[in-house]
Amino acid sequence: MEVKGKLIKKLEVQSGVSKAGKDWKKQTVVIDTGDDFNNIIAVSAFGDKLEQLEDLEEGMNVIISCNVYSREYKGRYYHNIDGYWFTSQDNKETKNEFITSDDLPF
Repeated sequence: MEVKGKLIKKLEVQSGVSKAGKDWKKQTVVIDTGDDFNNIIAVSAFGDKLEQLEDLEEGMNVIISCNVYSREYKGRYYHNIDGYWFTSQDNKETKNEFITSDDLPF
């Protein structure tokens, strides 16, 4: 799924330790899509994806590729939106442009 809109807020980085004993970091950004209804979307970035957020500032128009999923807990459903590609709309590079013919195995 792709989300486009204005970055209106970058929340503080959260961190902790998983049940498996591994450290984790997460940061959430809030996007205003400009739609008439349900226009505010919070998207989370984990681990090395936080580096992509460093160049983004509040007020910028952004494009975010993300996974949307739900999980059930005690009869209730909870939703997550996890971003895996964050870029400015002004940035003309796309994730496909990073692959060159030298990088291909054939």
